[in-house]
Amino acid sequence: MHFKTIFKSLKNKDMLKRVLIIFGILVAYRLLAQIPVPMGDASTFKEAVSNLMEKSDFSSFLNLISGGGLASFSIILVGLSPYITGSIVIQLLTKAIPRLEELSNDGESGRRKINQWTRMLTVPLAIVQSIAYIFILYQSVLSANISTDFVPTAGDWVLSVVSMTAGSVILMWMGELITEQGIGNGISTLIFASIITQLPNTMGALGASLFDTSQGTLNLFGWLELPVNPTTFWIVFGFAIAMLIVIYFLVKLNEAQRVITINYAKRVHGNSSYGGIKSILPIKLIAAGVVPVIFATAFLSLPALIGQVVTSVDPGNEFGQSLISTFSAPSANNFASLYPDGINGRWFVYPTVYFILVFAFTYFYTSIIFNTKEIADNLQKQGGFIEGVRPGAKTAEYLSKVVNRLDLFGALALGLIAMLPFITDYIFIVVTGAPIGLSISGTGLLIVVTVALENLRSVDSRALMITYDDFSNESED
Repeated sequence: MHFKTIFKSLKNKDMLKRVLIIFGILVAYRLLAQIPVPMGDASTFKEAVSNLMEKSDFSSFLNLISGGGLASFSIILVGLSPYITGSIVIQLLTKAIPRLEELSNDGESGRRKINQWTRMLTVPLAIVQSIAYIFILYQSVLSANISTDFVPTAGDWVLSVVSMTAGSVILMWMGELITEQGIGNGISTLIFASIITQLPNTMGALGASLFDTSQGTLNLFGWLELPVNPTTFWIVFGFAIAMLIVIYFLVKLNEAQRVITINYAKRVHGNSSYGGIKSILPIKLIAAGVVPVIFATAFLSLPALIGQVVTSVDPGNEFGQSLISTFSAPSANNFASLYPDGINGRWFVYPTVYFILVFAFTYFYTSIIFNTKEIADNLQKQGGFIEGVRPGAKTAEYLSKVVNRLDLFGALALGLIAMLPFITDYIFIVVTGAPIGLSISGTGLLIVVTVALENLRSVDSRALMITYDDFSNESED
């Protein structure tokens, strides 16, 4: 990364404008997270949300990716989940329906139409999820015997659903505005901001536990006594070291790439000659980035949501309870209630399905963003070729083999990294009898590191482009 170049590029008005627009959108996003849903007394529903988050790790994850929108019962409670689900559906249909596949390959105009259909699908999905969330929360208020005199009317329901749907659509629009600035993917950036905003609360709770000396202080080697809780200190120290190691390998995996040399045939036009040069085609080890993790988590959240709706209608329904217990990530919050007799076969269902989905979505999304046939055709039109490989179909076949091999290792690596929190939980269950509860923070760490690297790379690329003339003048001098 060229950090000096990045800081230098901020003197450019266009670059500074883009950065300020993104920061302004993120500030507006955080303000939206504080606007409550117009549904009776917000504090009543916040209490119901707290009860749900204690019972369900699924609810905790929703709160994480909505930037605390669930806990504050704000209009962005639904978050970006409808848009992500709509994107998955449209992309699956694109691969299944030849007409849509042709449209996606029809340049920018085709992609715009597909994006428009994704937006249109987001609205009904947001309406359905808004109704489901409001219904679940209201039933939770009733079942938990939380004191309230509020009985929602049809108008209250309509107003609440409309406001939550509007909040989801506004987030989608904000994500697209960020993407248009050319500095990273907007949806990923909003999810990144959602996770980052939860860190102060986490750090505050950790600090309170660390400096709680009611059970003694830390004595180092008999000559230094620190006013911190010894147990918490060593746990924090151990996980800090583990986190640094994981971040290091995440950065290495995210930056790893296979470089293919492209040769361009020499052409003579009149008295001038063109081509006869070499270029490179870099193929990333994990070209899909963090998208497979986001897709897999969003996909796995649907069964738990259905289970929540079913149990809200019929609290004793075994099918709903089974969906919640099977598709809720094992954590410290739900382990005692879901697995009173310790680990059983159901504990492994969520991690296994999660790994399979991450693996499958890595292949799926890479095939969308890296179209080997299109790249081979473009190389052939430009007179480019890979040494030892014939242009056209053979080049596409060669690139497909390379991408598939990279995807195999990349998907396994991404899946194993996503599994690290579950592996840690399993070890703690065997040793101490209960998990430590890192499933969500592990997923969050994966998203934060990957999105941060992608956005930093985008900023670096644009900064180099803006300051290119300055570099040229310096080299001439």
